[in-house]
Amino acid sequence: MKVLHIDSSILGEGSATRALTKGIVERLKSEHPDAEVTYLDLAREDLPHLSQSALARSDESEAARNARALDEFLAADVLVIGAPIYNFSIPSQLKAWIDRIAVAGKTFRYTANGPEGLAGGKEIIVAMARGGLVGAERHGEFGESYLRFLFSFLGIKNVRFVHAQGLAISPEHREQSLKAAHTTIASVARVPAPNALAA
Repeated sequence: MKVLHIDSSILGEGSATRALTKGIVERLKSEHPDAEVTYLDLAREDLPHLSQSALARSDESEAARNARALDEFLAADVLVIGAPIYNFSIPSQLKAWIDRIAVAGKTFRYTANGPEGLAGGKEIIVAMARGGLVGAERHGEFGESYLRFLFSFLGIKNVRFVHAQGLAISPEHREQSLKAAHTTIASVARVPAPNALAA
């Protein structure tokens, strides 16, 4: 099983999502000792925002980085993604990575019957953290809904989330929320063997 572990938080060791993705990957490795893990830190080795030169592939170095990002995504059976919420949405670093993997003819295509995802068969586990709270009415929720739509567009139906909310309310609330999030990892991070994923 090939795992692509992606962090995008700019907070370094103090990041809630980094702690959660680490726990998720450790759980996966405990269940699949032979798992191959590729790590990508988008805050330290960030991809530049999508530009005309990137689309034209006029910069060889950038074109190579773009191709590597796409190849890593396509090769992965499971993706573990840290997605903190900044100002109601995902970090721009994560969006820049998404712009490299949402590629017509590679991960989706347009047909007479509408768009068709080409990246099915993968499993995605997202660790999402926010300073505030999203209530039952879901007002102001643009992170999970965006990622669910995006990965479904690419043909990936199995997308699960580990949530930590209200981290900025108080130290006590942060501790309780992170503890609750870590307890959900055991159930959320269950992934069948690769041959079962392909079935």
